Amino acid sequence: MDRERQREIARKGGRAAHQKGTAHEFTSDEARAAGRKGGERVSADRDHMSRIGRLGGKHSAGRRAAKSQGPEDTTSGEDRDMSETSEPMQESTASMGLQEPAGVPDDSASEE
Repeated sequence: MDRERQREIARKGGRAAHQKGTAHEFTSDEARAAGRKGGERVSADRDHMSRIGRLGGKHSAGRRAAKSQGPEDTTSGEDRDMSETSEPMQESTASMGLQEPAGVPDDSASEE
């Protein structure tokens, strides 16, 4: 069975369970434990942590250099930070071939 078909079946099952009132809803403690487990799994991949740390360091150095040169336009600092930081990080991450760790659901497909 291909991945899309499996997702479609799971989506229908989840919706049916919610309508029936038998769907599982996470408590704060369960959600906290799940987040901790996911974080441990990601941080166990030393190569991945090294790559994202390197990206963060390059990003910080770039911001420090830009800040020391002074603002070149009238855009407020908050707006300028968003325009300078969001897109380059996304491009860098994609160009390095970073992927979601195994077991993490892919949210890129739109929900119906």
